[in-house]
Amino acid sequence: MSKPVLASAHRVSKSYDSGRIAVLREVSLSVQAGELVALWGASGSGKSTLLHLLGGLDTPDSGELRVCGLDPTPETNRLALRRHSIGFVFQLHNLIPDLTVEENLRVPALAIGRGLTETRARIATVVEEVGMAPRLKHRIQDLSGGERQRTAICRALMNSPQLLLADEPTGALDELTGTAVFALLKRLAERDGLAVILATHERRFAEACHRIIRVRDGRLDEIAA
Repeated sequence: MSKPVLASAHRVSKSYDSGRIAVLREVSLSVQAGELVALWGASGSGKSTLLHLLGGLDTPDSGELRVCGLDPTPETNRLALRRHSIGFVFQLHNLIPDLTVEENLRVPALAIGRGLTETRARIATVVEEVGMAPRLKHRIQDLSGGERQRTAICRALMNSPQLLLADEPTGALDELTGTAVFALLKRLAERDGLAVILATHERRFAEACHRIIRVRDGRLDEIAA
């Protein structure tokens, strides 16, 4: 029995500077629940742009997008998807440095009006999952790079998303820490059934994914994993 498709693009194009800089050229992609899919390519190839389109952070020039059953183009849909269905993990963690791990994790819960008791329970679950429970009361500025990125993954998981978009999440980490973060993302896909789309320029991580989509010159080509 096939799994649900949680993210798809059909002949999607995106350009900047009034069309003079073409970033994506009629690309198509389909990702099912439980899949860890690598968008593999050099910097500037269009990986991040595709993630931003799927996540509702930008809109395409043409083509069709579908994410968790919704078109992410209308603002109302983008808001609903970001609150309930999509989690983001970026190369730079984008956490609030003066706040603690716990305080940062409360932010997405506040956005959906989750009660305090439920929020505390969810925080306890996600920090235990990624090994951050001992650092719950520490400020972000006092954490290591790997701890900050694991906290960012916790934040992405707070509202129980179906789709996780990870944009070079290991790019600013050392080899050992990067490997641990990647292993966590793969476990989330295989055990919890999340669809995970990982943008990376590192071949070792791309080859460890279920599928590899090479991004080059604004086009996508699937290659054997």
